[in-house]
Amino acid sequence: MELREVVRAIHSVAVVGFSTDTDKPAHFVPAYLHDAGVRIIPVNPRVEEAWGERGYASLRDVPDAVDAVLVFRRPEYCPAVVEDALAMPHPPRIIWLQSGITSPEARALAEAHSIEYVENRCLMVEHRRAA
Repeated sequence: MELREVVRAIHSVAVVGFSTDTDKPAHFVPAYLHDAGVRIIPVNPRVEEAWGERGYASLRDVPDAVDAVLVFRRPEYCPAVVEDALAMPHPPRIIWLQSGITSPEARALAEAHSIEYVENRCLMVEHRRAA
């Protein structure tokens, strides 16, 4: 699938590593997406709620289907994030690692399960381009 099509297919996102610090990309990228009409589900054990959505400690705890998992974690944690995404009651169609994050192991795992995989790209930037 072309990147523009991938971005346009995203209407709900679980954000792993969501931050309440408004100066961090793990907050302002999801805030932009939320303002653009995308449902944001925060995944961080220290976040109880954001924009009316309950926060979850782990992807495995997210009961609702999401189109994408947006990852703001260091590369060494990304394979485990993909494993958690695969264990969700409704696994996502897309795994997206934010700018500066790459993981060959996470890519291989996602692709082995036919999940679209994007890394080292900013979803906010690509969303603006796809609009």
